[in-house]
Amino acid sequence: MELKFYLVLATGLIPLLVGMIWYSKALFANAWMQASGMTEEKGKSMNMIVIFILVYVFGIMLSMALMPIVIHQMGVFSVFADDKTPEGQAYLKHFFDTYGTRYRTFKHGVFHGVLSSIFFALPVIAVGSLFEAKGWKYIAIHVGYWMVTFALIGGVISQFV
Repeated sequence: MELKFYLVLATGLIPLLVGMIWYSKALFANAWMQASGMTEEKGKSMNMIVIFILVYVFGIMLSMALMPIVIHQMGVFSVFADDKTPEGQAYLKHFFDTYGTRYRTFKHGVFHGVLSSIFFALPVIAVGSLFEAKGWKYIAIHVGYWMVTFALIGGVISQFV
């Protein structure tokens, strides 16, 4: 199993791209600004270069974290990766020859991306937001963003990595 790191770097861009659309005035910018207390003046005072670089780095981290969730074969690979015995290597080769591409579709990756957003992003965002008294609209906007983002990252990873 070969990791195509250039695809991990490419999927790291997905949070930026989805964010530019999701938080645009055409979609949720006004509702998000109202729910979060953000103003255009605050936005203009932020260092967007640093924010975009950090979002990209975090996007790469998310892609790496989603990889073993959407690519089931990684679990088997991790068990046998250090096994240099002829039997272990033969088993690993046979496994990947037989099952190496199973469940490796965009659709399957989207499924696991959506599940991951429900079981990871939703609780993390909701807990913080509830303690900050942000409300359900704020939670829904952010969870929706992460659901689309995780779905796209999962789909690309499952299909192409």
